[in-house]
Amino acid sequence: MNALETVDLEKRFGGIVPTNGVNLQVREGARHALIGPNGAGKTTLINLLTGVLKPSKGTVKLGGSDITNLKPHQRVARGITRTFQINQLFADLSPLESIALVIGEREKRGTHWWSTFGGDETIVREAASLAAQFGLADALNERTSSLPYGKQRQLEIALAIAGKPRVLLLDEPAAGVPEAERHEILETVAALPKDVTVLLIEHDMDIVFGFADRISVLVDGKLLVEGDPKEIQNDPRVRAVYLGEGADD
Repeated sequence: MNALETVDLEKRFGGIVPTNGVNLQVREGARHALIGPNGAGKTTLINLLTGVLKPSKGTVKLGGSDITNLKPHQRVARGITRTFQINQLFADLSPLESIALVIGEREKRGTHWWSTFGGDETIVREAASLAAQFGLADALNERTSSLPYGKQRQLEIALAIAGKPRVLLLDEPAAGVPEAERHEILETVAALPKDVTVLLIEHDMDIVFGFADRISVLVDGKLLVEGDPKEIQNDPRVRAVYLGEGADD
């Protein structure tokens, strides 16, 4: 079954068509990558999947259900979560507090913050466990703004996972992260339970081929080809046009 699917998805801005009849299928439990050169339309497509933009035509489905007309927060509630190229964190909070806040919201405990559920051992224990899973055990109570950038990226993904999404959209999670830490981030994501489907948008081909079990190539708003990493790596169209360009939109 498809965790996420688009049917003839199109977005027009006047005469510009950054998303043109896209039929994307992301299987449940997949580690799926979306690649393409600068201006391919990847960011527009992600904005359509998350509800930031409304399509001019076509359908978006989550777990077989039509979510085309749902607002972004409604899609999050249905189980689709996104991280961004530039992290969006609670700078003044610690990783433990930040993750606990998301868990508390997920459990409908409201946003009355630490005074309400800071003493809840169940929430604190889950938050600490998730922090450790993403390499943050040694920084549980540090101010987020003081963390190294790689740790901040790990925290952003941990926050996304704290909401227990069905589909996680990762928008260049390794952007700006030192080389030594990039693969650690993706290894952690790849090791997530298979009930979390991952769609990765990335321009670093080493990361893509090391992470994905399925790859879709986008160009000029259209899907050019889709296949497993070996098929994509050996496809002459991909080799000629996309690999090695190393740009993203």
